[in-house]
Amino acid sequence: MTGAGKSLLASCLPGVLPELTPAEALEVSMIASVAGTLEGGRISRARPYRSPHHSASIAALTGGGIKVRPGEVSMAHLGVLFLDELPEFQRQALDSLRQPLESGEVTVARANAHLTYPARVQLVAAMNPCRCGHLGDPALACSRAPRCAADYQSKVSGPLLDRIDLHVEVDPVRAADLALPPPEEGSAEVAARVARARRVQTERLAGTGTRTNAELDGDRLEKHATPDEGGKRLLFQAAEAMRLSARGYTRILRVARTIADLAGSERVQRIHVAEALSYRRQAPRA
Repeated sequence: MTGAGKSLLASCLPGVLPELTPAEALEVSMIASVAGTLEGGRISRARPYRSPHHSASIAALTGGGIKVRPGEVSMAHLGVLFLDELPEFQRQALDSLRQPLESGEVTVARANAHLTYPARVQLVAAMNPCRCGHLGDPALACSRAPRCAADYQSKVSGPLLDRIDLHVEVDPVRAADLALPPPEEGSAEVAARVARARRVQTERLAGTGTRTNAELDGDRLEKHATPDEGGKRLLFQAAEAMRLSARGYTRILRVARTIADLAGSERVQRIHVAEALSYRRQAPRA
């Protein structure tokens, strides 16, 4: 919904992520150097945060131009790529991100060369339920509700939505909410919890060439993210009821593994699978 603070939440995300390791900082700095944005040759340990305007072209997002440069998806490597007002982006530009989001790299093809840039990002996107942003509020919604919501949301393709692991509805903030006491858990507490979970992943995956749960696949996914018997039954039932794609099934396992890490659980349990499923939105077929 409009006025819910979606953009503010996204901008706060880098603050709860752990600092880049020296090797990661070097990767990020090399991309910035190629793009000509490395300030004074200084290497930063802060994770990148990129928020391109919705008028961005395919080349701006994935890379290109007469003198080929990395696009936003590479400039956000190992950090956050925030796409605000998601349906306002050109559909072709959004769909150009599908392959980088899957493989963690993007290849820019030119007549005389093919250049490959890393693109392992945490994609965060925000959108209103409809163009007016007031769907569900009879006093403010436009006269075309609910048809306007279907038209607006259909601007984002199903395959792209299938690559977004967490779908969360955020209610608008009302004036009365501003008078409430601050939350018990602030950014510092969340950052500490995230850091602990990331350390667990680093130790678990040491020497495998894989850094995080988001990169788990094949045998490693089966070894580290297979849930207990109750979790397996729930996942199989949900896969049938929700008509999950193979990609969606795999991504639920990765999210459940991460939820278990945040909870300090060595094994992925049914409760972790249930929470991962609650964040999943069935993407329309396309």
